[in-house]
Order: sequence, then structure tokens, then C-alpha cells
Amino acid sequence: MSSDRKAFLVVRRDDGAGNVFVLHPGKRYVLGRANTNDIVLNDDLCSRQHAEVASSDGKWILRDLGSLNGTRVNDELIQGPVELHPLDEIGLGRCRFWFVESLDQLPHAPAETSPRSSGIAIRKRLGQTRYDFQVPAADDDSVGAAVRNRISQDLSLLYRLALNMGSASTNEQLIQVVLSGLLEATPADTAAVLEVQDGESRLLAYQSRLSHEQYREAPETMLRDVIASGEGILAEDSQRLRHHRRGNGSSTEVSSFICAPVKSGQAVTALLYLYCTDPFKSLGSEDLELVVAISKTMAVAWQSLRRQAFLLEENQRLKAQVAAEVQLVGQSPALEEIKNQIAQVAPTNATVLIRGESGVGKELVARAIHLASPRRDGPFVCLNCAALAESLLESELFGHEKGAFTGATQRKIGKFEAAHNGTIFLDEIGEMNPSAQAKLLRVLEGHPYERVGGSEPIRVNVRVVAATNRPLEEAVNAGQFRRDLYFRLQVIEIRVPPLRERRSDIPVLAEFFLRRFLEETGRRLKGFTQAALEKMTHYDWPGNVRELRNVIERAVALGKGPMLDAPDIWLSGLELTGAREAVSPAYVPRSLEEVEKEHIAATLRHTDWNKSQAAAILGIERSTLDRKIKAYDIQR
Repeated sequence: MSSDRKAFLVVRRDDGAGNVFVLHPGKRYVLGRANTNDIVLNDDLCSRQHAEVASSDGKWILRDLGSLNGTRVNDELIQGPVELHPLDEIGLGRCRFWFVESLDQLPHAPAETSPRSSGIAIRKRLGQTRYDFQVPAADDDSVGAAVRNRISQDLSLLYRLALNMGSASTNEQLIQVVLSGLLEATPADTAAVLEVQDGESRLLAYQSRLSHEQYREAPETMLRDVIASGEGILAEDSQRLRHHRRGNGSSTEVSSFICAPVKSGQAVTALLYLYCTDPFKSLGSEDLELVVAISKTMAVAWQSLRRQAFLLEENQRLKAQVAAEVQLVGQSPALEEIKNQIAQVAPTNATVLIRGESGVGKELVARAIHLASPRRDGPFVCLNCAALAESLLESELFGHEKGAFTGATQRKIGKFEAAHNGTIFLDEIGEMNPSAQAKLLRVLEGHPYERVGGSEPIRVNVRVVAATNRPLEEAVNAGQFRRDLYFRLQVIEIRVPPLRERRSDIPVLAEFFLRRFLEETGRRLKGFTQAALEKMTHYDWPGNVRELRNVIERAVALGKGPMLDAPDIWLSGLELTGAREAVSPAYVPRSLEEVEKEHIAATLRHTDWNKSQAAAILGIERSTLDRKIKAYDIQR
């Protein structure tokens, strides 16, 4: 082509041609980021003076001006002056141009125009990006140099964005990270995040390169299109572009934009929206690829933050529920003394032994100690030593290795490991077998232990709170409990008195349980009559607080009047006489066989049918116990 005729540099877009720059013979045209250039490139990948185009000896010549990222012709980096031919593609950073001698040589690309949005044309839709699949290797000759360079840059940006998104602790921080990344990665002038609820979108936040830039809303039909299809779109306002080329449009009007969905599963929960107002810049399909990839990365971080917020809220709710469950209800001097002891003991790491009858609330006291201690954020692990067979107790406490015994199909951590940095509550400590007692003593003295069948030493940081309803002194004298463990456990002793020794707490506890069960059942009861309160206060409660709780639950379930009266308070056959003095039961003639049968049955019920433990209490062999169960036809 002769250089005595003018030529054209035309911005190449994925959907066709963009802005047109006329090249006149005999003039040198400099392209770059500097505002003093003949053709200004708003692209941070371009140098201030990137390249030049000039006529020489009847030809149009392209030269690189020492740019950082180089100049490409048809995806090949140029090393020196290059002669241009019609439809050569010139690449400078993200900018691409066609060189033509006539505008008739330009290719034409069809546009998808929305009939409901006059002038708005969708140039490309995208659901899956190339980053969702295996990215071609850098030395793959089938991928052009420009594409390889763009993929490398985008992957670097995606990596940094993923790290920053992962470190965001709030939705606001995540949104700011995404907006900054979008403006860094694309030539867009403004980027925004919109929240989607019930198919409608609203602006959450936006960032702009331009000072005092007012946010320009996206066409509503385009937003609904993205929400419905779940695909990102690249679109432009073709009327505004034509008006600008004719000199009739404002340079601040939106010429092209991208909208991409942020999805939770299949539902669109947010939108990324970015647009250009600079007439010399436009968004292309490469930008759409990257924006959709960013939206998918943001979706993962968005879901993670929502799940984290839900778990935090649930954790706080459960903690509040636990705190309500473990509150020590009552105003008696005996209970106030227990509260004072808890306040003094909780901040220390001392071992605590809680004593009291069954049902007085020993576990509540243990939980109160844990919640008032510096270990409150650690685990609270409970184990009833009387509920497990001797062969299983040691495994439950200290764990076992795979193959340690029959049925040990995999490694299992024990309660002590599970309670690391927290508190372990050992209920019915007097029922622990001698082997487990020896290991427990070593742990209390700070020594490591091994799992059953293992040799690896394990050291834990655990506070031990134990409880018992039997006199340990008798067990020590009988040789059933280690003397050294007894003294190691009894560092601090808290005695929880039975309910009959703090009768002033009975009405308070009754009201507390009444409110709880009314909330659970939804019944409308006004309270207790005076007769009902007197009946409960004069009862000795052999089952203590546990029995009182069950009595109130039954009364709420079966009570018929607006108030719970004395007949609604059903008390067990263990109720004492009106004088509340113990009386000897009347003599009933029975044979030794009947007495033995009843005693064996009661012992089995006490041990929850743990035959080994029942045989030990009865002082007979396990096989003898099995024969007597069969002979007496005792059934569970």
C-alpha cells in the first residue's frame, strides 16, 4: 500500500470494530499512556510512549519505543521496524488495533440486541471460563503469545485475589478486595457489587477511577437476564458509541459493560457490574473471562463468610443455652456458699472433688466451674465411670490403637485427648477399676500416658473435676480405691447438700422448672397454689433436684386447672409421713429366695444391667449371677 494515501488504525473488539484513528501520510503517530501522545492508551500494561506508526518510502512502518511489555503484530513480538499490511493486528498491552487502508476491509460481527433495551447489544455470553479447565502450558505453540501472556497475568491476579478474599473477615472487606481487583484487572472506569434478593438487585458498594464519579445504574433488563441465565455478559450501548463517533455524545456516557453472577449453588446471590465511560477504552471478551473467574472465586469466599457468620451465631446461641442450663438456681445459704467456692476455685487449675447424693446437681457445679475458668473456650468432656464395663473404661479414658483388642478396627482418641486445653468431668469416680486408677494418677501428676495397645507418649493439658455419691474413705479402707489417688483428687472438695437441707430453694426451683416447661409445651399455667408449694416444701425429695424436675414436668403435662394444685404434684412412694420422720417399714413375711431375687434385680437396675459390676457388688462370680438370673427369671 502506498503511504501517499491515508490509512486507519481501528480498535479491535471481540464483537467487531471500535474507535477509528486516521493516519495521514508524512506524519508520525505515537501511541502510549501519556496524555501528550497522538493516540492515548488507557491501559496500565502499556508504557508511556509505547510504539509509533509512520510512513516511510511509500510504506507504513510500526516501531516499538522500548516498551516494557513489547509490541506485537499478529501475536508476534517485533524486534525492529515492521511494515504493516491491511488487516494486520497490532497488540499493545490489552489494546488491539487493525491496520486497514479502507474501512470497507473491516470484518463485521453480529450483535445480540435486546428488543426491550433499545440500543443495548449483548456481544458475548459466558458461563464457563477457560480457568475452569486445564490452562494451556506456557510453551504450547497452539496458543498465541498474546493469549499466553494474558493468561499468565490473569492467573497471577486470580491467585493474589484468592489469597486476599480468603483473608477477608467480613463481607465489607471481601467486597472492597473484589472491587479493587476488578479495576486493577480491567480497563473499566467503575466497578460495583450488587446484592440479589427475590430476583431484585440493589447496590452494595462501588469504586471508580474517576474522582467524584456518580454510579451509573445498569440496564434492568440486562441484570434480570444475568440473574435468570446465570451467565456473565459483555454488552455495549451501540447508539451511544455511534453518537460519540459522530461527535454528538458525552464522553462520560457508558459505552460498554460487563455483568457477572456470584452464585450460591444454582441461585444468584450477587452481581459484579463494571463499565467504561472513557470513549477510548472498551471491555472485551478477555475481560469477561477474567470477571467471570473472579465472580466464581468470590462466590466461594462469600459462602465461607456466610457459613462462618452462621456458625458464630450458632455457637453464641449454644453457649447462652448452656449457660442457662447450668445456672445454679436458689438463694439458700448453702447454695450461696457453693457459688462462693466456685468463684474461688474456677480461676485455678486445682483438681476438684464434688460430693453429694444422686440428683443434687454435681454435673451442674462442674460445668459452672468450667464456664467460670480460663478454660471456658475449651471443651468440657463428661464421662460416667459407672456406665462402662471395666474392659471399656480405660479405652474410653485414654483411647486405643487399631488392633489393640477385638473390635478395635481403627485408632480412637480418648476423653483426655478430646478435653485437651479444657475440663474433663469424671462422674462416679469411685467405680473406676484399679488399672484405670493407676493411669489417671499419672495424668494428674503431669506424666504422659499411652493409648491402649500403643507406645507413643501422649501429654495433655486437662483440668480434672471428679464427682462421687459414695464414701470414698470406705472404698479406700476396703482396698477398692487407691489411697494415693484419693489424696490427689481431694485437693479441693465441694459438698453439694441434698434438697431437703435447703428447703428454701424448693419454691425457687419449682418456679424455674415451671417456666422452662411452659416455654417448651406452650401451655398457659399461672403458677402453683399455696397447697402445692407446701406439699413440695414438706417433702424430703430422696431423688433431689432431678426428682423435683421430673415432678414439675409431669404436672405441666397433666395439670388441668389454671394453677397447679396439690393433687397435680405426684410424689413417689418414698414420701415420708406428715411429721417427716423416718419410720421402719412394716414386717412382711418373705422367704430368702424372694429377698435374694429382689436384691439381685435391684442391683442390676442400679448398674444398668452391667453384669460384671453387679456381680462385683453382690460378691459373686459372673457365671453365678447368670445362673441366678435364669433361675429367678429376672428380665430387663
